[in-house]
Amino acid sequence: MEKEYDLEERLIKFSVLIIDLVFEMSKSKAGSHLSGQLVRSGTSVSLNYGEAQSAESRKDFIHKMKIVLKELRESFACIKIIQLSRLYKSESKLKKIKNENNELISIFVKSIETAIKNVT
Repeated sequence: MEKEYDLEERLIKFSVLIIDLVFEMSKSKAGSHLSGQLVRSGTSVSLNYGEAQSAESRKDFIHKMKIVLKELRESFACIKIIQLSRLYKSESKLKKIKNENNELISIFVKSIETAIKNVT
């Protein structure tokens, strides 16, 4: 149970990092659009993970974990666009978020693979 709690905390901290980045982003039309998109995908990962922990079956758990992975990948693409467009203020903050996002994607890919193996 400790490991799951750590991942949940990590996802919550990731969501908070996303919010911090968005507060500092350009207020241009593109900045506003991308910051809104990033807030939705970047905060939904921790919320959807909470739902996965209450899954009704192994199949439901896998489905909800795939939703978290989808949102992580969407966040990663959005972060790359923000980075390439230079819509951010803090390069170190952006790099930290991008690295954490990439690590979380790897964790969820592996977790989903393991959960699928345990079904069969």
